[in-house]
Amino acid sequence: MPSPLRVLLVAEESAGLQTLNKLMNGPHELVGVLASPTHQSKSATVWNVARKHGITVWPAEHVRDPAFAEQIAARQVDLLLNVHSLYVIKGPLIAACRIGAYNMHPGPLPHYAGLNVPSWAIYNGETQHAVTVHEMTAEIDAGTIAYEARIPIEPIETGFSLMAKCIRAGVPLIEQLLEAAAQGADAIPRIPQDFSRRRYFGRKAPNAGQIEWDWAAADVVNHVRASDYAPFVSPWGCPETRLGANVIGIVKAERTGQPHDGMSPGTVGESTDRGTFVAAADEWVLVRKVRMDDRNRNAADVLTPGQFLCAAAPAMIPG
Repeated sequence: MPSPLRVLLVAEESAGLQTLNKLMNGPHELVGVLASPTHQSKSATVWNVARKHGITVWPAEHVRDPAFAEQIAARQVDLLLNVHSLYVIKGPLIAACRIGAYNMHPGPLPHYAGLNVPSWAIYNGETQHAVTVHEMTAEIDAGTIAYEARIPIEPIETGFSLMAKCIRAGVPLIEQLLEAAAQGADAIPRIPQDFSRRRYFGRKAPNAGQIEWDWAAADVVNHVRASDYAPFVSPWGCPETRLGANVIGIVKAERTGQPHDGMSPGTVGESTDRGTFVAAADEWVLVRKVRMDDRNRNAADVLTPGQFLCAAAPAMIPG
């Protein structure tokens, strides 16, 4: 018969809240929660919701403290779940849990390890993505894979919409993990990763966050979509370009499929009620929204036909 588990949750953001709610309403015992303390008492954060329901909470940085690991071992925790927390969990805490520690990663492993990988997948022009639940080890995103759910990337996908898909597909994987772990550690699938295929992506935006108009239109638009987390703050910020002495951000853009008959990349074309045309290497890009003076504006209110946009930093090759 399945046995209730003693679970420690390390979590943030929407995915963490959803996992917290599942645990609070499920058969397992939630020993405690590690999250970022919140000063706004009415906001629905993992920290606030856990405290409201009388669950023991600790600051997330405790995951790095060997003394805290000893405390968790004494509490006889079975399973640690890491859901969208950016703190690197140290080996002693992982070892303190009887069954182990598992992470919900918003990307397919091993070829999309690291940070902001939904954005990297869009930037790289992928058409498929995945969310993975994997065992945690000393190396980031390197443990055996327990569960994976494949996700299509649509042509209009943004960084935010793909991350939301990962959350919707990932929380049920956490439930599968709990069901298996309740049967015993041996019931959890453990699929080794092929490290010859591993790619690790860092925190920084590609190409220093700059748009190069001599890229293909697909690459320009992919960069814009990958950076788009509206209405939330993007981890990459807004891709930038230079207009004369001013640096402006490209907030919304889309492909047109319309050739521009040899216009120099970066040339500003005509405006329509949907946006302003800007020449990429192979076709017009329709720029819909730009950011200037710390606010978003319609492109037609900022860009004038005949102007020229150029990179705000040295050119780099996308990908």
